[in-house]
Amino acid sequence: MTPVLASVLDDLLSNYGYLAVFVIIAIESLGIPAPGETMLVTAAVYAGATGNLLIEGVIAAAIAGAVIGDNIGYAIGRKGGYRLLIRHGPKLRINQGHLKVARYVFERHGGKVVFFGRFIAILRTYAAFLAGVGQMEWKRFLAWNAAGGIVWATIFGLLGYYGQKAFENLSTPINIALGAIGLVAIVAFTIALRRRAGRLADVAEQAYPGPLTDPGAP
Repeated sequence: MTPVLASVLDDLLSNYGYLAVFVIIAIESLGIPAPGETMLVTAAVYAGATGNLLIEGVIAAAIAGAVIGDNIGYAIGRKGGYRLLIRHGPKLRINQGHLKVARYVFERHGGKVVFFGRFIAILRTYAAFLAGVGQMEWKRFLAWNAAGGIVWATIFGLLGYYGQKAFENLSTPINIALGAIGLVAIVAFTIALRRRAGRLADVAEQAYPGPLTDPGAP
């Protein structure tokens, strides 16, 4: 974390407390790159060092921001993102076969993507939007999203609160390790997906036969 970012987050916490934690994490979760995890850890360390915030409040604000932000991102993906790709996907080299495969993957493995995506930087920002585009069932999305948000906020909140300076020193290795694990998982998943692409496309076509329709079309 750069000194400038640390100063900005510290000012936000001093002036807005739990609201700052909620807003920054919600912004990241709905699909806009923001330092959500950094804010959570900073707020937890701030709570432990100053006593101006309760760690319970920090964790609760983080969970609320993660769940509400992700649900907004999911709604944007399910309504606007899906319609946009139905209409203009070919311009981006995304055809209906790709969308059918995305729907099939999220229907069967969406829970794992949403839950573990909370711990991986890039997926934490875009998993909810992609789940919406993939038309993942909302109730199932909500359950896995809430579980991921609760576990993530509790683990990083408590580590930041009790570890404080020690955790700050470890935060870079931890983030590197998590990023490496996430990258390996994504690469492995991509390779496996490509190997099964032909069969997966056939299975997805059987699951969703015929052309996909724009739900907003007259």
